[in-house]
Amino acid sequence: MTGYRNPFEGWREPLPPELARAGFRQEFATFDGTVLSYVRGPEAGVPLLLVPGQMSLWSSYRRVMPELARRFTVFAVDVRGHGNSSWTPGDYSWDSAGGDLARLLREVIGRPAVVSGNSSGGVLALWCASRTPEEVAAIVLEDPPIFSAEMPRFRDRDRWVYGSLAHAVSVLGDLDPRRVAGIYRQEIPVSETRSVRMPERLVGLFDRLVARHGRRHPGRPASLGVRWLPRSLEEMVRAASMFDPDFAQAFLDGRFYGDFSHEAALRATTCPVLLLHANWNRYENHGLVGAMDDDDARRVRELAPQTVYRRIDARHVIHGDKPHAFTAALTDFAARLPSRSG
Repeated sequence: MTGYRNPFEGWREPLPPELARAGFRQEFATFDGTVLSYVRGPEAGVPLLLVPGQMSLWSSYRRVMPELARRFTVFAVDVRGHGNSSWTPGDYSWDSAGGDLARLLREVIGRPAVVSGNSSGGVLALWCASRTPEEVAAIVLEDPPIFSAEMPRFRDRDRWVYGSLAHAVSVLGDLDPRRVAGIYRQEIPVSETRSVRMPERLVGLFDRLVARHGRRHPGRPASLGVRWLPRSLEEMVRAASMFDPDFAQAFLDGRFYGDFSHEAALRATTCPVLLLHANWNRYENHGLVGAMDDDDARRVRELAPQTVYRRIDARHVIHGDKPHAFTAALTDFAARLPSRSG
């Protein structure tokens, strides 16, 4: 399906009070017709570009942004296909999404930055370091699917994440915001023989809450519309309603990959690298449940020997699950950078 646009492209909304108080503001940049939405903080030191993972928004970083703003000039972006940035159906790849970030670094930030990306955002950080090294002072790879998100391994061996994207496409593919809570119907393996899923009664409640919010607030991103549920549940529903499912489909049908080699990119990267590695499991029936295994992390360090490695007992989105551990690791790493980066 092509020819549709993001109904929230360029849309402005009030920032969370804690970010507004800290001096953050929402801005937009347009590159060859593609709008990138980002939030920036006050001038406070070396630039730091935060790049969320697939089906996540810049706001996933809201818990860590005020603290990071004490040390960095913080920029948090919505990658194309997400949030208030343009949807570009038929044009999703490491090169197109990475090219957006390269232009943001060059034309908006204007000096070498630390680029920190979670999940696919980490692979985009690696893309920037290898393809536009003059714009990058250092990179932080927050549990990235380096090697595991390359074909054919992604589809054939570590197929659980591949199946997760297929589930997202099946739920979101018709662009009906009333269905977004269906993302919670995905099963998560916890052993070779057992998987867990959110109870159907609870997901059914989410369906009703999303529908009620849609009736009361037409034209707005999806929401559960209540304050008594964890913010993380609300964040995922909202992000799913502002996500172009063709971004995920491009991973499934192979369009996303192009000629971008993770191994070649690591060999070409000369800037300092911080690798943050979250929890993972591997099951014979499902493959890797996580982003990278210990062999992947070891291979990153072999190919880019300047890499500083930190294992953190956390779920995949470390900055959301263990925000203090994330900010401590990042600020300690930045304090050791060469003086040219601030």
